[in-house]
Amino acid sequence: MKKLIYISFITALLAGCSSEQPAESTIAEKPQETNLVQLTPAQMKNAGVETAKAELKTIATVLQVNGVMEAPPQSMVSVSVPLGGYVKHTTLLPGMHLKKGQLMAELEDQAYIQLQQDYLTAKAKLGYLTQEYERQRELNQSKATSDKVYQQTRSEYQSQQVALKALGEKLRMVGINPNRLTQKNLTRTLRIYSPIDGYVTKVNVNIGKYVVPTDVLFELVNPADLHLMLTVFEKDLDDLEIGQQVLTYRANQPEKKYTGKIIYIGKDVTDDRAVKVHCHLDKEDPTLVPGMFMNAEIEVHSKEAYTLPEDAIVRYGNKQYVFAARNSGVFEMLEAQTGNSEHGYTALQPDQLLQPEKQTYVTKGAYALLMKLKNKEEE
Repeated sequence: MKKLIYISFITALLAGCSSEQPAESTIAEKPQETNLVQLTPAQMKNAGVETAKAELKTIATVLQVNGVMEAPPQSMVSVSVPLGGYVKHTTLLPGMHLKKGQLMAELEDQAYIQLQQDYLTAKAKLGYLTQEYERQRELNQSKATSDKVYQQTRSEYQSQQVALKALGEKLRMVGINPNRLTQKNLTRTLRIYSPIDGYVTKVNVNIGKYVVPTDVLFELVNPADLHLMLTVFEKDLDDLEIGQQVLTYRANQPEKKYTGKIIYIGKDVTDDRAVKVHCHLDKEDPTLVPGMFMNAEIEVHSKEAYTLPEDAIVRYGNKQYVFAARNSGVFEMLEAQTGNSEHGYTALQPDQLLQPEKQTYVTKGAYALLMKLKNKEEE
């Protein structure tokens, strides 16, 4: 009797195991369908799902660098004086805008008066020597005077011409027109005028300070022709060439971008294994000033690729996926290998399952599909 009960128990156990086999088969087949999700037309509308073909676009490989805004040497001016003097008047402050020819400062010194006096004295003496030279020349022609006297007079006349010319150029250096200088308009003041249209960057003087020709009184800059100076590491130099497009922006305003191109590539590698690259912006912007830090992207390579909008690519775990449209309302989640991104589009790398030239993909609402798919797996 016990033997009969034992055999019956074994038979029932085998029957139970045999009945569970289809369930295992069902579980084994389930992962094959977990990448499919189906929505009704109403669900698609509520989720904002839109589909489209992958677009063939030119995508560039971008090199990320940084640099600063700089003014070229011809746009930067250090203002000095050819003759020393005391600062009598100035109202300049850093950041002030100056027009070309606008008064910057006034200086006073006895040397200015002495220079004008020397010029007028030399001019009067030249008048006398001119008449004396003409008189001696006529006397020498009639042999009424010796050649030595005539030659001496001519030498003094020519030397005085040189002296007057030199003093006149000195006056021009300090801003005084020698042709308008007379004994009635002598001045003790030297006026300094702005040589360019630009902005004051430094003021190194104050009222009453004595300055000499080696002192820099003011520094000016014309921001109309600022250049972008980028720092590019040695390993990336082979990817650069003159004329490449550059997209630059400030760190605190990444949404405001400026376009430009490379105009010069430095030929000197610094100690940190980097090279300076000069870029010219396509449009001027008065908000950009010398010394401002900038981020930049350089397009080093361009190629055509099938692309999708960034919203079409979802991230789950450490992988990226896209949803390909199958039947009506049915979508399949495919793992996607992506390339470079540019202007809101990302390049796709085709494989056996991902065939962007043939497939239609979800371009909007992809994350809604991902959520529904993962909820389905949990159920």
